[in-house]
Amino acid sequence: MRRHIIMSAALLLGLHGCTQPKPTLEEIRERGQLRVATLNQPTSYYLGAHGAQGFEYRLANAFAERLHVQLVIVPARDANSLRELIDDGDADLAAAQLTATDEWKRVALASNTYQRVAQLVVQKRGAKVARNVAALRGARLVVQAGSPQLQLLRQLRGGGAPYLSWTELPRAQADPLDWIASGDADYAVVDSNAFEFARHLNPGVIVAFTLPDPRPLQWMVRRDGLDLRNAVNGFFADAERNGLLTRLTREARAEIHDFEFLAARRYQADIAQRLPELRPWFEEAAHINGLDWRLLAAIGYQESKWQNNTASDDGAAGIMMLMAPTATAMGVKDRHDPRQSIMGGAAYLADVLKMIPPRIPEPDRTWLALAAYNVGFGHLEDARILAQSHGRNPDLWEEVSKFLPLLAEEQWYTQAKRGYARGWEPVRFVERVRGFLAVLEWQGPATGDNVASVPRQPPILEKLS
Repeated sequence: MRRHIIMSAALLLGLHGCTQPKPTLEEIRERGQLRVATLNQPTSYYLGAHGAQGFEYRLANAFAERLHVQLVIVPARDANSLRELIDDGDADLAAAQLTATDEWKRVALASNTYQRVAQLVVQKRGAKVARNVAALRGARLVVQAGSPQLQLLRQLRGGGAPYLSWTELPRAQADPLDWIASGDADYAVVDSNAFEFARHLNPGVIVAFTLPDPRPLQWMVRRDGLDLRNAVNGFFADAERNGLLTRLTREARAEIHDFEFLAARRYQADIAQRLPELRPWFEEAAHINGLDWRLLAAIGYQESKWQNNTASDDGAAGIMMLMAPTATAMGVKDRHDPRQSIMGGAAYLADVLKMIPPRIPEPDRTWLALAAYNVGFGHLEDARILAQSHGRNPDLWEEVSKFLPLLAEEQWYTQAKRGYARGWEPVRFVERVRGFLAVLEWQGPATGDNVASVPRQPPILEKLS
């Protein structure tokens, strides 16, 4: 009898062992996919003109490559949705500029810190500038509900500032910066990196002061994924040593372009007032030529501020500021007709893109094409040859942009095949178009189905939660 009991117990133990779940990393590798939950925001993930962009997307993609699996992005509406995805096992980890708050600790394992981000108190431009936390006494302070900034305010109130009070804004409601810009609030607390992006959308908001103790950024891993968390921590350690974090941070910041205050404010007004009428033509032209409509719109804004009666002293005219020979070559009969101008500009840009060597990847391919659109393909080639002769990579816009201005100097343009060019102009043109494009990208997806017009990145499976 005793032997029978022992054998039964052993059998039960054996069956139990057979039903043990696989280690998380093994499961991910067998699946061939790493499912990363994130938020659609500039600092994390968004669809740009060249596919998926954002710091967290880049970092997660690098980690997926390290695991030799495909990255699957699972966008969520807000932090609560992120936690549900992790808690329900619908995502392997969450990456969205997160900090291990009490809410997160209940549903996930927090990774080591990979960055720290300063916390800013912001206010409306023109108001008396606050200098410290004491200045927030009795003020209308807003913070996003469920955010790390909310936990920070709670800590401040419990640690020497009991007078602090605030309003929590649901993510679906207006952004805290919108409340400041509209005058509905006096102050808000935001991440410094988020503000770098958002200040272009809210040029009337400025930094009042920086709070002590930058916020740690971490990934949140599913609770049964201890081995996955260890792999993430090892990845972060290596990324710090080999410079990957520094490079990805630099690439993310390259998406940010300075706008003068008045120019940014005018751009926002024109997006609301002028763009709706022109957008159908930008979309039509983009569809015909395989481009992103926002890129065309950004070019049009740089060229004419979306005004069809614009003309320059050198003979360019219309929304896309086409020269007469270019317009004729593109079949444009009336350069002041908005639709014709947009169609002609799109066709011309598509032709220029075909001239850029196909080996050059995005986004450098587009930035080089924009420079050629502005100064001419021949002058761009002169600058690329000049860059190569100095040991620089002629396929990188960052390198070529340093040599284009030299085409205005006798020492260099006399050696160039096409001679003199005002090489600083295409550099400025590309910078401005990139800035205008970034604002359009951050304000929403390319089309209603949330799919980029011209995907450039590896395939990404999206699941809306």
